[in-house]
Amino acid sequence: MRNVAITLAVASTLGLSACSGLGDRDQKMLSGAAIGAGVGVVGTAVTGGCISCGAVIGGVVGTGAGYILHENEERRK
Repeated sequence: MRNVAITLAVASTLGLSACSGLGDRDQKMLSGAAIGAGVGVVGTAVTGGCISCGAVIGGVVGTGAGYILHENEERRK
């Protein structure tokens, strides 16, 4: 379990380090995906479910949340 967590943290850090050229919407969606995938992995690991399924579902939900967050901020401007 510890090795999985370390691998996920390193992969997330490397993946997010290449985000400097992205727009605001893309950055919010990508960070939402990373956070969602992490929460999905932890949640399914704690409950004994399919870890990869939790990561995928969490990533999709996080991406959607990042998009909605960006659109709400744009409407407020």
